[in-house]
Amino acid sequence: MKSERRSIIKKLFASVAGVAGLGIATKAKADATPEKEVGSVEMYQDVPLFSGHTKFNNLVFVAGKGAHFDGDITAHTKHVLDELEKELIKAGSSMEKVLKCSVFLHDLNDYKAMNEAYKGRFGNKPPCRTTVAVYGGVPGDSLVEIDCIAYV
Repeated sequence: MKSERRSIIKKLFASVAGVAGLGIATKAKADATPEKEVGSVEMYQDVPLFSGHTKFNNLVFVAGKGAHFDGDITAHTKHVLDELEKELIKAGSSMEKVLKCSVFLHDLNDYKAMNEAYKGRFGNKPPCRTTVAVYGGVPGDSLVEIDCIAYV
């Protein structure tokens, strides 16, 4: 009687788990863990420092891009977005597939001009975005640095 009751409870749990999608999660966990892929690697004194992008499953994480030349915030923003786009293409993605951007400004007073240069670069469904001014400035004398997460 006890074993019959256990059998019924197991079947009931299995059917509920199937409806709730728990079977899919269990199967996914049983599969081998995917390996991350990295794009070009920046070196510092013969030591790997960071990758231009990293892919994991169907996500692409693009390292922050800056503009290291004389120019205003508009020129820097356009350059950085062009560099992001190149890195996304190398990773098999595109600007239209960007889910999230982080924008780091040297000076918050540049927000309006950065926003104008940024506008429209991600298609008609732009990603969510965080914009902050960085205390001490963006590294490498860039007026803006942008990183992103996209899908492939």
